[in-house]
Parts: sequence; C-alpha cells; structure tokens
Amino acid sequence: MKNFNPADNIQDLQYFGEFGGVNPSISDSSTYTFLSAKTMFDTFEGNADGCYLYSRHSSPSNLYLGQALAAMEGTETANVTASGMGAITTALLQLCHSGDHIVSSRTIYGGTYAFMKNFLPRLGITTTFVDSTKLEVVEAAITSNTKVLFCETVSNPLLEVADIPALSKIAKKHNLQLIVDNSFSPLSVSPAKLGADVVIHSLTKFINGSSDTVGGVACGTQKFIDALRNVNDGAAMLLGPTMDSLRAASIMKNLRTLHIRIKQHSHNALYLAQRFEKDGLKTVYPGLASHPSHELYKTMINPEYGFGGMMTVDVGSIDKANDLMELMQHRNLGYLAVSLGFYKTLFSAPGTSTSSEIPLEEQKAMGLTDGLIRFSVGLDNDIERTYRMMKDCMVELGILTNKLTNAL
Repeated sequence: MKNFNPADNIQDLQYFGEFGGVNPSISDSSTYTFLSAKTMFDTFEGNADGCYLYSRHSSPSNLYLGQALAAMEGTETANVTASGMGAITTALLQLCHSGDHIVSSRTIYGGTYAFMKNFLPRLGITTTFVDSTKLEVVEAAITSNTKVLFCETVSNPLLEVADIPALSKIAKKHNLQLIVDNSFSPLSVSPAKLGADVVIHSLTKFINGSSDTVGGVACGTQKFIDALRNVNDGAAMLLGPTMDSLRAASIMKNLRTLHIRIKQHSHNALYLAQRFEKDGLKTVYPGLASHPSHELYKTMINPEYGFGGMMTVDVGSIDKANDLMELMQHRNLGYLAVSLGFYKTLFSAPGTSTSSEIPLEEQKAMGLTDGLIRFSVGLDNDIERTYRMMKDCMVELGILTNKLTNAL
C-alpha cells in the first residue's frame, strides 16, 4: 500500500482532445459508423479494439472515465453506469443466478437493501443480512449456494467499518466474490488493494462532488468487466444502465480535484466530530478514538486523505432532529437533503429517508435511532465558525447548553 497513491494514479493519466485540447473530446453520438461491414461484425463480437459501435456498448467518454476510476482503485478496468444502483444491481446479477445466495452487511444503503430483500427473491436469489463487524457471524451465514459477500467500507448510515482484509480471507476460503461499496470513502480506502474483488461507487456522491450528476461504477478484473459488457448475457449490456457521454465528461473533470476535496471534507468532519463529542453529544465518526473500529480503520486508510466526510450525531428524538435540521438550513449551514459529497453540508434523518426501506424493527435491531442525523460535511473554509453556528442552533433548541468547548 505504501507505493500506491490513488490520486497520483489519476494525475498520471493524460488524454488529448481531438484538436489537441487538454480535456478529451466528448463524443456526442449514440451510434458510430464503419468503413467496412467486417469491422462492424468484429466489434459486435468484441474483437475490434478501439472501435465504437453503439453508446450502450461503450463510448470514448465513458471509457476515459472508466480508465481513470480503475486507476484510482487499482483494478484492471471498470464499467461506468447511469447510477450507483445501476452498478450494484448489474454486478450482483452478473455474479448470481436463480438459487444462489448472498451474505450482506445489514447496515447498507436503503436502496441496496431493498433490491436484495424485495427484488432479488423474484429471481430466486436470496440474501442473509448480518452484522458484518462480527466475522464469525459472517462465516456462519455462508451456505453451499452463497456466491457473494457484500459490504460497504463505511456503512450507510451507521458508519460501521468493514474489515475488508478479513472479509477477503473468508471470501477466498469459500470461493466467493467480495463486493465492496466504497462510496463513502474514495481515496481514503482502496478496497481492491485490501482484497476486494469488485469495488462499487456511486459517482453521484464525493467523486463528482457537485450534486448535479447521477452515476456509478464497478471496478474489477478485465474478465469480470468483459462479462458485464457481453452482448449475449452481460447484465450491464442487456439491462442498459448507460451513462451519458456528457455526464461522463463532467465527472471526469471533477475527478481531477477529488484529492483536494476529500482532504478538506475529512479535516472538517474530524473538527466537528471532536467538538460535538466533547460537548457531550453522541457522535460517531471513524476518526474518533471512541469509534469501535477506529484502530482497524487506521490500518486500512491512505492516511493523507483522512477518515472521510461522513459523521452522525444523535440528538435524542425525531422532533429534535427535524427542528435542528430545519434551523441549520435556515441559517445557511447546509441543506436538509439526502445524498452526500456536496461542497455544502448535507444532513438528513436516515431512518425516515435514505434507510426508510429498512423495516422499523430491523432499524432498531441495528441501532438506527430516530434521533440520528447523518452529516455529509462540506468544504467550509472556516470550520470553527461553522461549529459555533451549529452549536448556537443546538443551544437555541435546548439540545446543548451555552458553554462552548475550548479549542482542542
């Protein structure tokens, strides 16, 4: 890991536009012409490198972005999709067939949970949801039909940390594929270098960073990505979650500043987490020594990018949570909105939003309380000022007393 710097790998990629531009040209075409019918046939069969046929198959812009994301994750290649769910669903459907079984972390994004719990059984694919921080529980859930282990590097929304090297050992022992959703921790963690077989991102989040584009990617081996794109039975090819070339080019430009943004997200989140914890709030952030997986996470991260921009604070009840979020939005401290990775802070109560697909009894079992607020901490220049303004909101609502903590 010492010689692997994901941001350097992105920086070292250079593409020239058609007329020598420093940005690669955007191919604004859905279909491509051929000088010979034989070349068209060869392209359909996957035997004509550098030739483009139809943009659902591939396009220059999508391939440039896929190459950059594969370089970032340290995988052989990657396939970009129209959304993060497009990447997750096609990866699972490529690896699993009727009668197969998945073992998944129980604390995952609500859409992923709903797909596994409610949709996949229609196709004869079942899932067992487990506490993935308990490795013996993970292994006990594996059956002869299990094909995939699925987890998030940092779970949504409880910020549990997956022991990726240990889960990889279990996967290899049982001949399974380990899929890791790394949307919360780009650059900070490189799951493929820790043993993951497939790395997923919702490009909508930190990687794009401007909340104006939806996208996803699956990073993996050439063999796996070729299978996803196969014209006869490739899930990504036949289900059609194709990213638009204009959006791919936009994400590619934003990717160039990801290393700067992640450092600031991490710096700001650590600052707020330390101070809110000192104020007596129940605060969860992987960079805090109080986080149960803090020491594990320290061994997994690329240190210069920090512990990420996601944190949670429990204010005791849904009414207090809603009042606080509305007041913070009114004071221009951020937006009461789902998603994450924006340059302004975003906050939501996940139990009634991004995790609402998970039944209430299961939310309670995993420790998802109705007073929990998930923060995607923004790129604020003066984070001490932000802290004082947020604390003023909490004092005004009776969540905290008026005594400010001293600077750490």
